[in-house]
Amino acid sequence: MNHYAYRYYVLDDPAVSDKEYDELYDELLKLEAESGEVLPDSPTRKVGGALVAGFRPHTHLNRLYSLDKCRAKEEFFAWRDRVVKIWGREPELTVEHKLDGLTIVATYENGAYKCAATRGNGVMGEEVTVQAAQARGLKRSIPYRGTLEIQGEGIMRVSAFNKYNKTAAEPLKNPRNGVAGAIRTLDPNISASRNIDIVFYNVNYIKPDELLPLERMGADFYTQAGMLDFIKGLGSVTGAYGVFKDAESAWEYIEKFDKSGLDYVIDGLVVKVNDLKARDALGFTDKFPRWAIAYKFEAEETTTTVRDVVWQVGRTGKLTPLALLEPVELAGATVSRATLNNRGDIERKGVKLNCRVFIRRSNDVIPEITGAADYPDNCADVPVPDKCPECGADVIEDGAHLFCPEAKSCKPQILGRIEHFCGKDCMDIEGISERTISQMHSVLNVQTVADLYRLAPADLARLDNFKDKKTANFFSQLEKSKSCTLAAFIHSLGIDNVGKKTAKDFAAYFKTFDAFMNSDRETLLAVNDVGGVIADCVAEYFANPENREIIDAVFKAGVNPVGGKPAEGVFKGMTVVLTGGLSSLSRKEAEKLIESAGGYVASSVGKVTSLVVAGEGAGSKLAAANKFGVKVIDEAEFLRMTNDK
Repeated sequence: MNHYAYRYYVLDDPAVSDKEYDELYDELLKLEAESGEVLPDSPTRKVGGALVAGFRPHTHLNRLYSLDKCRAKEEFFAWRDRVVKIWGREPELTVEHKLDGLTIVATYENGAYKCAATRGNGVMGEEVTVQAAQARGLKRSIPYRGTLEIQGEGIMRVSAFNKYNKTAAEPLKNPRNGVAGAIRTLDPNISASRNIDIVFYNVNYIKPDELLPLERMGADFYTQAGMLDFIKGLGSVTGAYGVFKDAESAWEYIEKFDKSGLDYVIDGLVVKVNDLKARDALGFTDKFPRWAIAYKFEAEETTTTVRDVVWQVGRTGKLTPLALLEPVELAGATVSRATLNNRGDIERKGVKLNCRVFIRRSNDVIPEITGAADYPDNCADVPVPDKCPECGADVIEDGAHLFCPEAKSCKPQILGRIEHFCGKDCMDIEGISERTISQMHSVLNVQTVADLYRLAPADLARLDNFKDKKTANFFSQLEKSKSCTLAAFIHSLGIDNVGKKTAKDFAAYFKTFDAFMNSDRETLLAVNDVGGVIADCVAEYFANPENREIIDAVFKAGVNPVGGKPAEGVFKGMTVVLTGGLSSLSRKEAEKLIESAGGYVASSVGKVTSLVVAGEGAGSKLAAANKFGVKVIDEAEFLRMTNDK
């Protein structure tokens, strides 16, 4: 564990996930409790890690502590009971986001920024004054004139992380790795290139004799909420928080919390006793404050071993590597496979056979390998095919991608296009499985989606398990698909880089399929969120005469995509952007409310945006709204509008 801590805190090169480290930590606590022995260098005695060579040491004006953790309701209320036992009554609580970044403490004297430091071992950290100054959210001067030390978290927003990794020679493993490398570097240019932020959440030191003048100025230093308001009044950035009268109401908020819309990574929620006088009575253990606890979310990242890599052929002909993993539990599921985007992705992430890798799984999607963690002696390079693994054709290289050129004869491509066409988000033809499509191809010579509409009941009788009821259901679904929406039909075509959201954008803009199919590049670029790559993919698709022949055949079979009548409601004709997290409903639920009230949900803010709904943790989209002068409302106003619709 000390080796893992050294890799994590000192080298900023983690060898295991937080999930595995926490499991080891819990095991160590159990062993220490059972044996009654705590070794002098036990991680349970420590906060943070050793200092990195090259940085000057900085002694904090007050010691920094770590946070005790809980993962279940019973553990949370056990903590509450301990607080009540010492304090004597039920405490008011605050709940804040547990930011997954790097702790930074900024010191000010006479209103001027003096220095900044990492947490280090809690008593002494590394001075990172110049590096921290590159971050947004850190003020060079503040209105308070005394000596002040404020504690925060350096973070790299997800949008900044994704943008950085698109062009980085060596991709970052995760946003925390990105901010740690930005702050703990001797080159300030690297710090500036990462576009990091600092979010403050605690006054770590203020002279006691300076509190009375602050109180006269209106500052409230009796509560955590008042402390955050004071920090915000300095012009610094603070995180989202809520105040709750008791543990029951705080837990209700925790259970309903949805982090899907945030532009930064949080791995839990921090609960603190709001009353600072109560904190004095509760005190500290050797490592934790007794007046705070972190509720940790279920881990979305862990490490495991790559046993093999196989190459799969998709409907576009692209060969995608799939990593076969040593099975591991993650986010409530056993994970044994993870995606790798292409050959370049393998090289950039340093993935090899038998190496240990970080895998991440969020929102119930197939896990993704984010980077290599360690290289045992038996590692080997991943073989890259020069032939299609399905049909044997010579593959074509296009940058970091490999393609099979045999679109007409390569079976996985044919089946993939038909399966996509029939999917729920496309033509929604129920009851047609991957196995059924494979049978239709091999037995009935179904080569394109148009061939589905030429089938007769006698044809289906030749397939396995197709009795009268199943056959009738298939033709009923096929008939229903002829009255599809324009967005669904555009999506069903499988045009490269045109997903469900972009198909909706095209449908809303063009209204008819002919207008979309015959549009030029300049017109395509006028559509919201459509750039040159998407426009070129659309033009290339319709330039292929075979694609047009298939579309003509589908139309002759009776398919008639329509734009659909816009819904009536309070958002009629409005383009609405959601940003940040909403506490009372999920992102999908909010989108449905907007669309059902006549609105159109866009993913980015521009001149045509009508309204921005800003929840907790709103970031760059909120800034863009202010830039373009777009109206911004909060969650409460959004709910009022939708309830009044």
